[in-house]
Amino acid sequence: MPKNLIKRFTPNHETIRNHRHLKVFGQLLHDPNLWHMNRRSVAGAFAVGLFWALIPIPFQMIAAAATAIPTRVNMPISLALVWITNPLTMPPMFYFTYLVGTWILGTPAANGHFEPTMAWFSHSMGNIWLPLYLGSLVCALIAALLGYLSIRGLWRMHIISNWKNRRGQK
Repeated sequence: MPKNLIKRFTPNHETIRNHRHLKVFGQLLHDPNLWHMNRRSVAGAFAVGLFWALIPIPFQMIAAAATAIPTRVNMPISLALVWITNPLTMPPMFYFTYLVGTWILGTPAANGHFEPTMAWFSHSMGNIWLPLYLGSLVCALIAALLGYLSIRGLWRMHIISNWKNRRGQK
């Protein structure tokens, strides 16, 4: 994996350390292992970020940070990947996870009219919460595993390519 490309798109240490929601972690954010760019750290960060991106909870960044700290994976990448779910991507992603949950449970999907209001959510959440969270958990685990394995594989391919290029130059 080209480290310079990854570093260009990740926020710097001070920005994350001073983020108002992440100040809860205090001195834990000063661990240098949270900022390393190696195969294990980046692959683990992809797993953490993709997992929490697919879990429908508020403050996903805090959950990703709370997972990245004890697992000692790259914090900026973990936090950046959480933003895969943003206001544009959230409805189709969570609808898909809801459909996966209904498929696993063997229940039909609700065919009601959707309204983006708190009244609709409070009324409908009793019917959709189990398939939504079950589907989200399954999709999150699969995405985390695929992300981890993909980054490990891509990183290894990049290293092998570099070795071959060095051998060819001699």
